[in-house]
Amino acid sequence: MSGLIANFPHDGVVTINRVILKPGYTTDDLQERVAMLCENVKTFHSETGFVGGFVALNSGQVSNEGSTIGQAVDSPLRNKEALIITFWKTFADHEESHRSETFQPLFQQVLDLCENGNEEIAYEMLWSGKAYNEDEVAAAKEAKLKYAS
Repeated sequence: MSGLIANFPHDGVVTINRVILKPGYTTDDLQERVAMLCENVKTFHSETGFVGGFVALNSGQVSNEGSTIGQAVDSPLRNKEALIITFWKTFADHEESHRSETFQPLFQQVLDLCENGNEEIAYEMLWSGKAYNEDEVAAAKEAKLKYAS
């Protein structure tokens, strides 16, 4: 199943930046600078490979049901760490966007907030999906009960 990010090709590229805010900066600072950067990417690169993206902030919650590294109850990076995740048709499209004269000054403004510098990792998409609708849920459950062993 696909379709989590509309129009994202099955062989597309996902890039992830991990930002840890320097002391003295707030999530408002980050949101403002990332919004300017993202608007630039949407404006100048929607026709040249940009498909979509999102920014997620560390909420501080740690899943004890999904973690195997102890039973932490709060992340020390709460409201200090964010992931900037973008979706591209190709890695070459992504790299070209970073060479844009309009992109670089805005990117530097985001980097100025970063305690950890920046390393942007590119990933190949293996799977994406969205929740089933009501009819699909019923059919999936029926098929599992009938055919799963």
